Amino acid sequence: MDKFYTKTKDEIEIMAECGQKLARVKKALFEKVAEGVSADDIEQLAVELIKKEGAEASFKKVPGYSWATCVNVNAGLVHGIPKKEIVFKKGNVVSVDLGLYFKGFNTDCSFSKGIDVNSDTEKFLNAGREALKKAIDATVAGNRVYDISEAIEKTVVSAGYSPIRALVGHGVGRELHEDPQIPCFLPGAKEESMEIPEGATFAIEVMYAQGGSALVQENDGWTIATQDGKISALFEETVAVVDGRPKVLTDFFG
Repeated sequence: MDKFYTKTKDEIEIMAECGQKLARVKKALFEKVAEGVSADDIEQLAVELIKKEGAEASFKKVPGYSWATCVNVNAGLVHGIPKKEIVFKKGNVVSVDLGLYFKGFNTDCSFSKGIDVNSDTEKFLNAGREALKKAIDATVAGNRVYDISEAIEKTVVSAGYSPIRALVGHGVGRELHEDPQIPCFLPGAKEESMEIPEGATFAIEVMYAQGGSALVQENDGWTIATQDGKISALFEETVAVVDGRPKVLTDFFG
């Protein structure tokens, strides 16, 4: 059964420092994503900036993974290797996921960005941003983990899209992936999930697709993409519960 690894206020302060370092890196990567830029360009900038921040790349600590970022395009959802041959084009949806390790703690975030996309794709991306906002708003002490899941599912489905069922958000802290798992859909009664305590720290992750939710793993052994080839996206922030309320540790948009 899942359990919480709650953090003290001092530990959350360290995670907040780590999160702001990550937010600065994320902002630079978000601005870098453009037509003609490669996935490797994003990776190299991330490596440079993480070093400048005096931190380490969390993803490089994952056994078998040698990169600081995961970069995906269109149908690619997660775990994409940032290859030189992946060059972004007009109309692409580019998703970038990265984590930082600093003073013994991890933070994790991701974003999807459209490059001169049409209005339908922009609507799709806006739904994910709104779902993440609603999910963060539900991250309140006394609520349950599945309140977060319900917020994601309701927002995504009401916009006409499919929440991903095979992948989850998660706790984060001393380990990059901690309990509890946070599905992007409501898998059962909310009462079946754990109550959110003070000091909880989550990587809340909205993963969804324009078409169906079924996924496939590509031949590189890492990249996970939609089975039907439709566009997918993800939006993620690290959030702590402080004084009963959600505090976003990796935010640069707001």
